[in-house]
Amino acid sequence: MKNIYILLFLIPLFSGAQTNDCVYEVEQKTDSTSLKVLSEVLIDEKIFGNTNEYLFFSLLNIDGVPMLELQLLQKSKDFIPAKCINKTSKIILQLQNGKIVTLLANEEERCSVLNYDEKEKNNIRVLTGYFFFGITNYEELKNSSVTLMRVQYNGDSKDYVIKNELVSETLKTKTNPDTYFMNYIKCID
Repeated sequence: MKNIYILLFLIPLFSGAQTNDCVYEVEQKTDSTSLKVLSEVLIDEKIFGNTNEYLFFSLLNIDGVPMLELQLLQKSKDFIPAKCINKTSKIILQLQNGKIVTLLANEEERCSVLNYDEKEKNNIRVLTGYFFFGITNYEELKNSSVTLMRVQYNGDSKDYVIKNELVSETLKTKTNPDTYFMNYIKCID
């Protein structure tokens, strides 16, 4: 009987140890506006030959509206074609429970910006886009991990297999992309 009491006492400690802290890049609240922006998290990394590609997510809430910021960073010695996001762009997520969640872009049109790193002789493209959650989709993301993702750009799409654990070769970080929404969406409620 004593062991049962000890177990009941320890369960909340273990479940509390599994939760992630909400680390905000920005958290502001005034009389008329509110803004919460979480730190970005690496979701995918591809390194092939001269080309490196990184996909980051960041959750934000602007005046009670939850959104997802997607940032695509591409670096290559070769030319990198532009990718664009417009109102028809989407992020489609396949969840572990079999459901599909679609996030819609809020952009008129935004294309990746080309920069040149003179020191390392690399072309660098950065694309940042913002996507809205649907009301029903939002709740699904809290309860199931993501297995596959398709980003539909303007005239192009790319599929990603979402990993349980991603250890970055170049950034030297470790993330859990499949449970990103389960871990952090509570931070922008």
